Amino acid sequence: MLSKEEKIYLLKLCREVLKAYFQGKVFKPEPPLREKCPHLYEKRGVFVTLKKGGRLRGCIGTLEGEKPLYEEVCEVVLNSAFRDPRFPPLEKRELDEIEIEISILSPFVRAKPEEVEVGKHGIFLKKGPFRGLLLPQVATEYNWDRRTFLRQGCLKAGLSENCWEDPETELYLFTAEVFSEREIF
Repeated sequence: MLSKEEKIYLLKLCREVLKAYFQGKVFKPEPPLREKCPHLYEKRGVFVTLKKGGRLRGCIGTLEGEKPLYEEVCEVVLNSAFRDPRFPPLEKRELDEIEIEISILSPFVRAKPEEVEVGKHGIFLKKGPFRGLLLPQVATEYNWDRRTFLRQGCLKAGLSENCWEDPETELYLFTAEVFSEREIF
């Protein structure tokens, strides 16, 4: 579990990265004090979700961290803002209108469909070259039951909606520590 100080650091960092981008500056984060923020040096999967008016505006992440969390989040927020193929790139005029939400992922665990707990687990489905991930909060936000959550994960992967019933489809579960500017500030 991240401390409140670590959460504040990451949220402010994301906002600073976006501001620097729009100012045409290269942003290099100031490393946090390891003694005060030890979790920010862990290598973890992380997703950054951008919302505008309560609606999704961008969401991209990494399944496993390759860098310390405070560095990883800098790349992920830029990808969410400018490389989510579902949305046009974020514009400078939108910066004050977006809310930043961060999801820090636990390690993935291979599972069976009946083990999925809506509201607790995120899902990652994999079959051949196809992959689909849904964060735990997605099922809750849309009021989905387990079957709907699994079907939507299959569709996100570009597979048939019942791919989760196919023994060749691999299902992984994870949890996420989710926090946003709205709840922290």
